Amino acid sequence: MLNGRVAMITGASSGIGAAAARHFAAEGAAVVLMARRAEPLEALAREIRTGGGRALAVPGDVAESKDVAQAVGRAVETFGHLDAAFNNAGYATAGVPLHEIDDETYDRTLDVNVRGVWNCLRHQIPAMLASGRGGAVVNTSSVAGTAATGASAAYVAAKHAVIGLTKAAAADYGDRGIRVNALVVGATRTEMMTQVLQQAPELEETFAAAAIQRRLADPVEVARAAAWLCSDRSSFVTGAAVPVDGGATATH
Repeated sequence: MLNGRVAMITGASSGIGAAAARHFAAEGAAVVLMARRAEPLEALAREIRTGGGRALAVPGDVAESKDVAQAVGRAVETFGHLDAAFNNAGYATAGVPLHEIDDETYDRTLDVNVRGVWNCLRHQIPAMLASGRGGAVVNTSSVAGTAATGASAAYVAAKHAVIGLTKAAAADYGDRGIRVNALVVGATRTEMMTQVLQQAPELEETFAAAAIQRRLADPVEVARAAAWLCSDRSSFVTGAAVPVDGGATATH
């Protein structure tokens, strides 16, 4: 499905990002992996290469424009072009009412989830335009990007903004061969989710109950949706917020 493609994946050291790295590589893509934690990122890239895939680890923080620029530059330098991107890096908090969120938490939540996607788009899209091959970008939003969910107000605001950025980018570049979509991800068993549930254990039952399927997703279920949106099989899909949420948004 992704043979010959070069795909950049952020937040790739664990959870959905790591699952996507493995899945995209298995589908034939060369993967450029970005995350702040260098050690697990390098280990994942080695794992993929050992299995016969092509992978490059570029540690960095999506909230830093220069780090994203470096990752995109390394992708083009190593593999010749950039065809797809899964902008999945995120930062979440829960269990704290709006007036108790401190400035540091607010800033980090908006920096990673909104500025991070902004930085990725503004560096990935020029690389795709320069290649003349077009491209596809998938941004990770959330059920919290459509409604208040029990996550913090800062996270809800940030994930709403991701959908807005996605629609704007799709409109700007649709006639130039670049598709941009978002995933509306439901509760998923990731490292970040584990941290949230450690802060507010009562939310696990709430998150699971929100889905029609009454469970949390496995990260690979989200990765498969991202791979489809990055492939030609979704060639007439752009500007969409695609639910991968077990039906959570179908009932509200």
